[in-house]
Amino acid sequence: MAGNSSSKMVVYGAIGANMAIAVSKFVAAFFTGSAAMMSEGIHSLVDSGNGMLILYGMHRSGRPADARHPFGYSKEIYFWTVIVAVLIFAVGGGMSLYKGYQYIRNPAPLSDPTWNYWVLALAIVFEGVACALAYREFRKTQGDFGFWKALRHSKDPAVFAILLEDMAALVGLLIALAGIYFGHLLNNPYLDGAASMAIGALLVGMAVFMLKEAKGLLIGEGVSEAVLTDLQAIGRQQPGVENLRPPLTMYLGPADVILALDVEFKDQLSAEEVETAIDQMQNTIRAKYPEFQRIFIEAKSIVKE
Repeated sequence: MAGNSSSKMVVYGAIGANMAIAVSKFVAAFFTGSAAMMSEGIHSLVDSGNGMLILYGMHRSGRPADARHPFGYSKEIYFWTVIVAVLIFAVGGGMSLYKGYQYIRNPAPLSDPTWNYWVLALAIVFEGVACALAYREFRKTQGDFGFWKALRHSKDPAVFAILLEDMAALVGLLIALAGIYFGHLLNNPYLDGAASMAIGALLVGMAVFMLKEAKGLLIGEGVSEAVLTDLQAIGRQQPGVENLRPPLTMYLGPADVILALDVEFKDQLSAEEVETAIDQMQNTIRAKYPEFQRIFIEAKSIVKE
């Protein structure tokens, strides 16, 4: 529960930062006519809405199991992550690309960029803080993996989706800053539109990555090969176990994994001893991997020739 609370704090922080930044960016875009600043405003507004959808998904996924959904609603967080990725792709990326293209075709006269610089500087500070909070939460589950490998292995959209959005926001701010600065330095308004299109391409790329990760979890992704190997080792170490078939696993939620085991016990064990061995195996697995909230063990006994 504590981890879920920490994830929510990351999302709340991102929403607050993005709402404040979006307003300031739109104000700056209104006074300066900057396409890159308008794209950044759209980006921050979309990120705010996405954070709200992630929160909604977290709330929906926390509902208890019922007769129609005996395994609960944990997978709903992955559904809303897909919706978030689609919105980033269509609204954030699509509108930024379109706005940049339109600006390149009909560039507006360059105006005083002071508003833009102030807003971008403040936005970088706020986004930096939000990104640091998300990264600190991400580090709790990173383990020994490198950053990108850990990001691909993360099963918590409330962390990896927000971290990706914050990282993309920081990169987008730097792109917007470069487009505005060099556009004025070289007296070339087309650079502003090019920056807007670059921000759009960045958002599209991030959305594709998120869709790929969420798709695997939504359709039934299992645990890593290392965990599967360890589960087999744990099973074979239990007294009375003769053989263990490859475990079957599936993520129902970030901290909710289902595990099915097909175990062959030695024939000389009594029914009571088999039951004791099963309980001991479940307790050992849960002690090391508490995310296995549902463990189903099919027990068989074999007769040795």
